[in-house]
Amino acid sequence: MSAFKQVIQNEAQLREVLGYASGAAVDKVLPEIDDICRNFIEKSPFLLLGSTDGKGNMDVSPKGDPAGFVQVMDSNTLLIPDRPGNRRGDTLSNIIQNPIIGLLFLVPGRSETLRVNGTAQIVRDEAIRERFIMQGKAPIFVIAVTVKEAFFHCTKCVVRSKLWSADHSHDKLVSLGEAIIHHAKMEMTVAEADAYTAEDEEKGLY
Repeated sequence: MSAFKQVIQNEAQLREVLGYASGAAVDKVLPEIDDICRNFIEKSPFLLLGSTDGKGNMDVSPKGDPAGFVQVMDSNTLLIPDRPGNRRGDTLSNIIQNPIIGLLFLVPGRSETLRVNGTAQIVRDEAIRERFIMQGKAPIFVIAVTVKEAFFHCTKCVVRSKLWSADHSHDKLVSLGEAIIHHAKMEMTVAEADAYTAEDEEKGLY
């Protein structure tokens, strides 16, 4: 039983309140990457990748590297290096079960974002992996995305959030090390956990 009194239950109820998109909001969707999208991707050092497993469980994973780390192989294909992480492999496992993914590209200082929807494959081709060598190391996987839709998202959410403002304060946030200790119930000090994460950032990027 829901704790809320007014819950939208179907598409008809949604559209009665929301209405329908028209004009540019509909027409802006492209079936491929054009030069404008390509330029934005080449300037982007950070993206969010949404994927779903075979049971519908959702995951969103951040991906980041120097700007241009995502390569446009052709107008319908993007290549994303999969850099070392914690080996959970949530995105990779999801792609095997359900290849449909969504991408959101950000460029620091810009309020618009680029959304790309499509399907993905996990690639091990040596020639492809060698395109992404950093600090002498190639990624063990590359995510190859077949683009189905590409379109720019309006600026309002970034403007409202003041995402790129220097005014944000983070002094009340605990460190990553402390968060991991609490969530994983690890028996180590905060200093030890922070030292471990700092070392991993320094030596484990590639």
